[in-house]
This record gives sequence, structure tokens and C-alpha cells, in this order.
Amino acid sequence: RMQRESKRLTQLVQEIIDLSRVQDHAAPATTEKISVAEVVDDAADRARTGAEGKNIHIEVSPPTDLLIEGNYELLVNAVRNLIDNAVNYSPEGTRVGVGVDLVDDRVEIAVTDQGIGMTAQDTERVFERFYRVDPARSRITGGTGLGLSIVKHIVATHGGEVRVWSQLNKGSTFTIVLPLAGTATEASAADSAPAGVLIEHSADSTGTASADDDGHGTA
Repeated sequence: RMQRESKRLTQLVQEIIDLSRVQDHAAPATTEKISVAEVVDDAADRARTGAEGKNIHIEVSPPTDLLIEGNYELLVNAVRNLIDNAVNYSPEGTRVGVGVDLVDDRVEIAVTDQGIGMTAQDTERVFERFYRVDPARSRITGGTGLGLSIVKHIVATHGGEVRVWSQLNKGSTFTIVLPLAGTATEASAADSAPAGVLIEHSADSTGTASADDDGHGTA
């Protein structure tokens, strides 16, 4: 138990450090043109060990040859956090799908699971620091409640947004939306960064909530 708690605390400290580096929405110190396929494949590979432990298959749809601009490690971290989250909240023997699409010069990276899903109230709060949909499950998996907040801030620093669709007991889809390389100026990226995250309610809800810089939903 001491080893398990030590590992959990180490993860918590590392995630707090990661969050502190990106929460001010400052642009990454170094940026480059990055292959979306490489980001997705790398993130899936890093998450595969945990998925195999639960007999969960990560299915990556062959992405088209798209380029985005930013920091490679940060973007891989964001996608991997979504995949890890999908694995942690999915029952054994299910699938997690990762797909890429291009919509109006915006690259969409979607991670879909067959997990426990969320209520509309959960979707409004899921990007808050330390918020956990199922605290009991998080204790078992070692979740800290910071992973999605880190995703939110990483994507915001790249001038993008994160969307979530979910239905209770049917699963969830988290979608990272980023500008295609060469389509967003530095000024427009800076303008969009503080907006943080757009959170869409479940299919049964009629409203749309957006998250402020602290991750708290506002109608």
C-alpha cells in the first residue's frame, strides 16, 4: 500500500508541475510543424500498456496527412491523457477509438470510449482541477483529477479548444480541436487561447457551456 500511495503522490506532483507550466496560456517556447498522425500514434503507444492490462483495445483510425503547429511533447501528452482517461473509465474488454478529421481548416482529434459516461452536470465540471466523475474508481486507478485540466490548458496554449459529448452508461467522446498549420496567425491564436475549453452537453441537454480559465463551467 505504501508503494501504491508513493506512486500516486509522485504522479500528483508531476501533474501539478505539468499544469503549472501551461495554465497561464502562454504560447509554447518552441514550436514546429507536427504530423497529427505521429502525435496520435505516439500517444496511443504510450497508453497501450495500461489498456492491455484491462484487455481494452485502442483502435486508431488511419489519420490523413495533416500538419499542426506547436510543441510535440505537449500535444502528445494531451492526447495521451484523453486516452488514459478513456481507459480508466471503461470496463474490461471494451474499445477506445481515436480518430482524426479536418473540418473547416481545423484538425479534430477525437477519443471515444464505451465507458460509464457522464451526466450533463459532470460535463460542465469535468475540466475543473481535481474534479473526478467517480471518486471511488479514481482511487483504484490512481487518478488525480488533474489530467483533463492539463489537456484543457495545453490545447488552449495552441489556440484550440476541447469538446466533450457524453451519455450516462453509454460512453464519452472528447475532441481536441486545433488550427491546421498555416491557417492561424499568432494574434488569432493568442485571442482564442484564454477562451480555454468549449464544453458541449450530452445529447439530452439543450445548452452549451464554456469553461473559463479556472475550468469552471459557465452557461
